[in-house]
Amino acid sequence: MLNETPTLAPDGQPFRVVTLRNRGGMLLCVMDWGATLLSARVPLADGSVREALLGCASPEQYPQQTSFLGASIGRYANRIAGSRFDLNGEQYALAPSQGVNQLHGGPEGFDKRRWKIENHNDDSVLFSLESDDGDQGYPGSLRATARFHLSDDNTLSIEYRAEVDKACPVNLTNHAYFNLNDKQSDVREHRLHIAAGQYLPVDEAGIPRAGLKAVDGTSFDFRQPKAIAAEFLSDDDQRKTKGYDHAWLLDAQGDATRAAAQVWSDDGKLAMKVFTSAPALQFYSGNYLAGTPSRGDEPYADWQGLALESEFLPDSPNHPEWPQPSCILQPGETYYSVTRYQFLPQ
Repeated sequence: MLNETPTLAPDGQPFRVVTLRNRGGMLLCVMDWGATLLSARVPLADGSVREALLGCASPEQYPQQTSFLGASIGRYANRIAGSRFDLNGEQYALAPSQGVNQLHGGPEGFDKRRWKIENHNDDSVLFSLESDDGDQGYPGSLRATARFHLSDDNTLSIEYRAEVDKACPVNLTNHAYFNLNDKQSDVREHRLHIAAGQYLPVDEAGIPRAGLKAVDGTSFDFRQPKAIAAEFLSDDDQRKTKGYDHAWLLDAQGDATRAAAQVWSDDGKLAMKVFTSAPALQFYSGNYLAGTPSRGDEPYADWQGLALESEFLPDSPNHPEWPQPSCILQPGETYYSVTRYQFLPQ
């Protein structure tokens, strides 16, 4: 179902919201502005319905917040150090958006654009976006699509595709925040599993300054499920970023049939599995959510939502040596990334 809201987006046109539903009664709302996930309402075994996504009270609040709630991110998700990279003997200067660095594609990234609704039905919607040569400093023209699909087993699939006419780093993801509890609450009592033996340390600006590090013997070891709070802020790598805001290189990178992560609500009534074809998963524990508008009277506080963003490692254009596929998309190739979030009432 497609609805236009009476309020206007920054381009002066109404927001358009598509509602997807499955046979089990799960509802998913997606907006064309930023190809943004607004809501995921999951029926539980006891007959109640639980909202699994953080979100604002109305569409017009989304362009006003800076937490990227539910938005599609591009051209390059995460950070690029110094807002520059070298490619084919040429240096490209990007538009900085977090100090001297570029975060999530620049000050006018894909989250701040109206995506075109190409088609939709009861369980899926396809968006497209055109990005011109030089957009935010990136070379070449790019065309991207984002397809959201809701299946009857409560799986939300997000498929990103892109093509370019000039070699360019491309790294698309969705910045959904999850809280599987039945109320606005701290997520650090959620249990988390990440199927990864290496993570990437970063400095206070979120920039990697050294290579990958084994999770063995560190607070970054989630190979066995544990509460996020169990070792929260227990080491320097976390304290630099006020909690977890790091990428894990997945053990089964590229294999979207194996669970990359799983999360459980505090009460155990709702779990979520994450599957992805991307090589890495950025786990962000919502360290700077304070003041972000919520659906209720009180804004979100820090640590009231967590993100599990499927992507290349941060600053990959400047680190071709990292053990993952190249983030450089060539003309004639198609970028493809799929991530599936399966909600599991317990």
